[in-house]
Amino acid sequence: MKKVSFAEFGGPDVLRLIDAEEPHAGPGHIRIAVRAAGVNPVDWRIREGQMRKVRPTALPAGVGLDAAGVVDEVGEGVDGVEIGDRVFGEGTDTCAEFAVLSAWARMPGNLTFEEAAGYPSVMETALRVIREVGVQPGRTLLVSGASGGVGSAVLQVARDRGIAVIGTAGAANQDYLRGLGAAATTYDEGWVERVRRLGRVDAALDLAGSGVIRELVELTGDPRKVVSIADLAAPEFGARFSNMAGSVTEALAETVRLLDRGALHIPVEKSYPLTETATAHRDSQAGHTRGRRVIVV
Repeated sequence: MKKVSFAEFGGPDVLRLIDAEEPHAGPGHIRIAVRAAGVNPVDWRIREGQMRKVRPTALPAGVGLDAAGVVDEVGEGVDGVEIGDRVFGEGTDTCAEFAVLSAWARMPGNLTFEEAAGYPSVMETALRVIREVGVQPGRTLLVSGASGGVGSAVLQVARDRGIAVIGTAGAANQDYLRGLGAAATTYDEGWVERVRRLGRVDAALDLAGSGVIRELVELTGDPRKVVSIADLAAPEFGARFSNMAGSVTEALAETVRLLDRGALHIPVEKSYPLTETATAHRDSQAGHTRGRRVIVV
């Protein structure tokens, strides 16, 4: 099969499309013929070697955690899924023609493979950080870097739970944030004062890693109410760096519930063929994403 791989840590140019042995579904796992794979910031952070201390990576390594496709192998002990089912979920090396998933759910009938591929890690992360920051209904959550996949999910989950949200993003994404129910402002000079004018901040999330932890602590008044998924230096300010994934199976169940109710939609900003995975990584690293990017296989 064809698979995207890298043999050394570095920039997007280290990615190669190679011929590889097909993986197979062991006990408790399934294999899918991949139709689309999600592109997440964690993918290029792993590729660059940023995550080696918290997520050791043996080289050569594959790329990708999220995927959607058609089940073609079912491992021992797996119930409730059959060959031919359309599923989305999380596994390893998903930027490939075949991938093994460790967590999955049946795709709602109205989802395309491209749409489904971007949800698993995004929703697991969004649900985790909302839980970790401890924001309650009726309170206000500030989201720094709110227009990407995780930010889009956080805004919609928060709205569904009765949590008010203030979001920061680039000028081009202000209407997008407002459409998701957030009070919005840009993150350029003077953003702290603009946030203050929008209302009291009870908790804050850093999703972009743009060096704003000190300001988020200042706005909340409590470093325990600040969580980052992108700034390894967050603990230096008393805030939390969140990297321990929770239950993807539970996140997928919540995703399906919200999708079925029409309470969740994260747009696919751009799709790329497998041969252009490096370009997808490069674009993801450039930021300013509205929604998600996916690889079509």
